[in-house]
Amino acid sequence: MRELTVAALQMECGPSRADNLDRMERLIRRSAGEGAQLIVPQELFADQYFCQDESPNHFGLAEEFAKSSVVQRFSALARELNVVLPISFFERAGQNFFNSLTVADSDGTLCGLYRKSHIPDGPGYEEKYYFSPGDTGFQVFATSAGAIGAGICWDQWFPECARSMVLRGAEILCYPTAIGSEPRDPSYDSSAHWQRVMQGHAAANMVPVVASNRVGCEVGESTEVTFYGSSFITDGTGAMVVVADRESETAVSATFDLDELDVSRSSFGLFRDRRPDLYGALATLDGHRTNHEANER
Repeated sequence: MRELTVAALQMECGPSRADNLDRMERLIRRSAGEGAQLIVPQELFADQYFCQDESPNHFGLAEEFAKSSVVQRFSALARELNVVLPISFFERAGQNFFNSLTVADSDGTLCGLYRKSHIPDGPGYEEKYYFSPGDTGFQVFATSAGAIGAGICWDQWFPECARSMVLRGAEILCYPTAIGSEPRDPSYDSSAHWQRVMQGHAAANMVPVVASNRVGCEVGESTEVTFYGSSFITDGTGAMVVVADRESETAVSATFDLDELDVSRSSFGLFRDRRPDLYGALATLDGHRTNHEANER
């Protein structure tokens, strides 16, 4: 039996990075004290969601991976508390910028680097101005808590991302997130859709999913977004185990037996009966042209 307790965190971010980091540390310490071994903070928790606006001033928030004060602080915290932490941060790499994530193992070791693959672009979520598309491919991190697959926010809408991580051995999927209202249509609420798509990833791959979102209203230069929280954890069938509310700074947790999940996944046959030879359309943009046909033209 490999029993794992996971926690999803959510909090409001203010204009002070120091305050945000202190608040997140308190949440992590609380979750660790309650027995969580894998603790998932939200996306880009060091700052307010600067992607609401296209402003060159915000590039100054980025740090190199090896020198990131955010990564250094929370990897040290992981070591102190003996927990595993996916750490979301704004990365500068040479002349490029990425929305990135590393996973600190329970001894503080950094297990690798993932750069967000799917970059959204729309009113209130102007990420293409800041981030290059990730070049790492989907990553699975080998940790003391098991094999962790981690996507970042918009990645969570794509079943190909989830399936790729589980094919590579992920035993649990984590999605740090920053999502809320739509400035172009304040009446539209994507929260239920947001939850259901990830429940589908859990059900189709038979792994638990942990999604962490932020809360609070953040006012940008030209728009404002109210983040709807609703962080949650599913079981390996996609059923909701626990869901946070839309406003509170809080942590929710659940416990799973990874060995039991592995047996269920193997027995059910979802991976045994896959037909990769029939899935060529997934490797195209239009669903029709194969790579060979494209090269001929």
